[in-house]
Amino acid sequence: MILGLAEKLNLPNFGPDGFAQGQSLSHMNDLYVRMVANLAFGEKADGTDGVQDADEAEIKLFLDSRKHLPKSVFDPDGWKMLVGDKVWAKFVTVMNRGGRFQDYAKIYDGDKVANKYGKLINLYQEKTAKLKHAMTGKAILGYPTFIPPGLDVTQQPLADEGQGFDLHLITYREIYQTKSRTATNYWLLALLPENFILMNAADAMKRGFKNGDRVRIASATNPNGEWDLKNGTKVPIVGKLKVVQGIRPGVVSFCLGYGHFAYGGVDVTIDGAVVKGDARRTRGVHANAAMRVDPYLKNTTLVDSFGGSAVFYDTKVKVVKA
Repeated sequence: MILGLAEKLNLPNFGPDGFAQGQSLSHMNDLYVRMVANLAFGEKADGTDGVQDADEAEIKLFLDSRKHLPKSVFDPDGWKMLVGDKVWAKFVTVMNRGGRFQDYAKIYDGDKVANKYGKLINLYQEKTAKLKHAMTGKAILGYPTFIPPGLDVTQQPLADEGQGFDLHLITYREIYQTKSRTATNYWLLALLPENFILMNAADAMKRGFKNGDRVRIASATNPNGEWDLKNGTKVPIVGKLKVVQGIRPGVVSFCLGYGHFAYGGVDVTIDGAVVKGDARRTRGVHANAAMRVDPYLKNTTLVDSFGGSAVFYDTKVKVVKA
């Protein structure tokens, strides 16, 4: 659409001769196919740092696996004309692999990265350096630095070590359940009726846990591992354990969007009439209440005192069987 508007407005460098005489920029592939070809060819003018050419069998695989697609999506003859015969086999190599990748052995030169940026970068922000930290009164650095995790808003270390809180709690989102309100979408909820507490297999083995165990998450500021709704109801932070290899040892996680304690999931009385809740909406676990409360502020989670955002990655917890 954007390319069509550009042609309609007679903007330069678009249309049948957008790149050069006879080299069109009328379709997205006029750009993207050339970009992949550049990646495959390499940075040297003679092409000596290009990827390996795909052999005949790989080219056949590339063509056969896409032959069901319409010409508007996959046009091998047109693509080959764009990139040229010399680069076509290299182009296929990159397309089949989804990118261009360096051998792992070539990534490092000793203990340093081999692909270093060969220019000097000066990073300094004067307006930041002129500011004072609101909690410490000290000047904020105007250049990049490392701030260790596990600090409160006054930049003092948290005193959670040695209390059995030995796992870092983080969160993530499932693509089909990304918001708190999507529990009402039953066609999405059917894909994953409840979420899990993810734990690395090594951590689970150390604790004698197995897949499917019901476990509770507790922290220094929520040692009982529960949501206190302040209305006489307390909801335990308990969920099913999912033992995986795909999470770093020492870290546990849960996806957001589950574990409601209201939102149409429990009975509600309105003008004497009971509106029945649907328990499907309350399945799973939501562990934000276990997130560490800042010991200085006392009424909010840990915060990034420079950016002001809530810190959802710096809570140490313990996980026990429920």
